[in-house]
Amino acid sequence: MRLGIDGLSAHIQNALGRPPCDGTAYAFRNRRGSRLKLLQWDGNGVWLSQRRLHQGHFHWPEADAALFTLTSAQWHWLVSGVAWQRLEAHPPGHWRL
Repeated sequence: MRLGIDGLSAHIQNALGRPPCDGTAYAFRNRRGSRLKLLQWDGNGVWLSQRRLHQGHFHWPEADAALFTLTSAQWHWLVSGVAWQRLEAHPPGHWRL
């Protein structure tokens, strides 16, 4: 979590091969999952926001890719520290009552 705007922008360009000023919001978290940084270009400048949870951790998506997309509802639950994946989970098909 030491990187600022320039370091995170370089990481987006080098690791993802994407321009950091494409209007996408890029989120980064620390290893413990208790801090989150958000980098976003708004057409006029760059925003860098940080959020820290005092208890618990952010429930990060389990994805094989370094880049994934969240809906606005998923993002809301993620930054609130709620296990948002469970909110949309469907029971396995083999369960019968």
